[in-house]
Amino acid sequence: MRYIRLLPRSAAPLAAAALPLALAGPAAAAAGISVSTSGTNVTVVTSACALNNGSWGTASLLGSGQTSFAQGRQVALTGTTTSQSAAWAGVTPGTYTVTVQCSNGVSAGSQVVNVSAATTPTPTRVATAAPSRGVAGGLGGATRDYGTLTLGVGAALVGSAVIAGAWFLRRRPGPYRRY
Repeated sequence: MRYIRLLPRSAAPLAAAALPLALAGPAAAAAGISVSTSGTNVTVVTSACALNNGSWGTASLLGSGQTSFAQGRQVALTGTTTSQSAAWAGVTPGTYTVTVQCSNGVSAGSQVVNVSAATTPTPTRVATAAPSRGVAGGLGGATRDYGTLTLGVGAALVGSAVIAGAWFLRRRPGPYRRY
């Protein structure tokens, strides 16, 4: 009986502490931008902008000497009501600031990103020992193409072996034979 009374008493303070966290969670996740790089490509994704006069907004890629939004490489945002994005290709290595401005004039956020030089993977070679006499393929001739003559001679040898084996088994003495 004591455990039943403790549960309602402890549930109320826990619910009061969890309510502000639950209400603040989606609002905090919806605002802002997310910037990613892949080689010399830079991509920004946001969900903070709304469609206004047929436009979501504009994203700008600012280099080290650029200070205003208009000085950067600008790209229009594309997407849906849940996610808008913009991308730049062929960005030279360096440190950049990505800024997103929605079509209603509100800034969605800015983030600093480092673009590193694109690396080309170098193939590595591993030395392996080659078979000395080719591949032993088991029952088939997987490594060579044999002609009709070779197949005919092989069939004749197999056929003569079957006939000789049957003749030998027929001619051997059995327990029912008497001499």
